[in-house]
Amino acid sequence: MAEATTEAAPAVAAADAGVKAAKKVKEVPLPNRIHTWPYLVRLDFLASLIVMTIMTAWSIAIDAPLEEPANPNKTPNPSKAPWYFLGLQEMLVYFDPWMAGVVLPSLIIVGLMVIPYIDFNPRGNGYYTLAERKFAIGTFLFGFLILWILLIFLGTFMRGPGWYFFWPGQYWDPHKTVALTNVDLPYLLGARTKTAQFILGAIATGAVFGWPAALLPVVRKKDWFKQMGMLRFQIAAMLFATMMALPVKMLLRWTFNIKYLWVTPWFNI
Repeated sequence: MAEATTEAAPAVAAADAGVKAAKKVKEVPLPNRIHTWPYLVRLDFLASLIVMTIMTAWSIAIDAPLEEPANPNKTPNPSKAPWYFLGLQEMLVYFDPWMAGVVLPSLIIVGLMVIPYIDFNPRGNGYYTLAERKFAIGTFLFGFLILWILLIFLGTFMRGPGWYFFWPGQYWDPHKTVALTNVDLPYLLGARTKTAQFILGAIATGAVFGWPAALLPVVRKKDWFKQMGMLRFQIAAMLFATMMALPVKMLLRWTFNIKYLWVTPWFNI
């Protein structure tokens, strides 16, 4: 009996050691994820049914805002584009037609296409999070709500005859005349010759669109910059600076009646 106990002692000791080692091992929690089918697909299907029902009831109950048949002897004042294009029409107030109608819309499309290639943050893939995606979500909301929805609102409800600005509730006077003295930024800063205006305009435009380059000595030491890389940072900074140039130009037009930052024989910005 004593011999059996002596022979079993090493096995018991080994088992106890294994139990103690297992307790020391930290349990790794499984990721909080669910399958796309049927959970996500089912929710998307129900959401599409609800939206379709609401839109169908809305289209039946409310008539389309159609005007009278086109009359060549009566030109509407102002002549407005459909509501989904009024944001572009509003940008024509602040930029040249080629800039507001070609360059900026093209950059919007290109910017949306390159997001998957310049966004290196894996957080938020498969789940919704605000704390881990503050900059990305904030940039999107600013671009969508402020730089698109707000422009559509201004063009729809606050642009009246002559494309003049009217406050909500203000009478849209078709005979309203506002004397606007539009000046270019170089001229406002004192440049009178074409050469001085060209140079000063180039400096001002470079400051508006190229200010992220001044942050390179600071951000290149950050860990996120090392993960992102120089090329992706330059692309993201260029798109972000272009997006912020729109509110800057709007504020300059509202406050100082500045029409262009840079006037050249080939283009105007």
